[in-house]
Amino acid sequence: MSRCGMGVFMSSPDLSELADSALAESLRRLENNDTESISDETVQALLTAGARLYARKVDVEGRRFSPVTTPGTMNATDVAVTVTALLQAADLNLFDLAMWSNRA
Repeated sequence: MSRCGMGVFMSSPDLSELADSALAESLRRLENNDTESISDETVQALLTAGARLYARKVDVEGRRFSPVTTPGTMNATDVAVTVTALLQAADLNLFDLAMWSNRA
């Protein structure tokens, strides 16, 4: 529950509903080549939230599941560009990544 104006309490939206809406709108914009109006900060927020939640599920909760909703949703360029930028943001290199991928 969150406090909203004049002391009225409203329930927080379900995160899965928000994610479904964000995904649907993002895919619609991508399909229509209409991404210029989406701010860099919006993309950063979505990627940060998704990456941190995924890492927590895998690393802390011991879950194993695909990081994408549907196979083929992301192409090789999408993955390579994103992984490269994430590695740079964390000041990691491919050697560091190889060490992490060999964890049990």
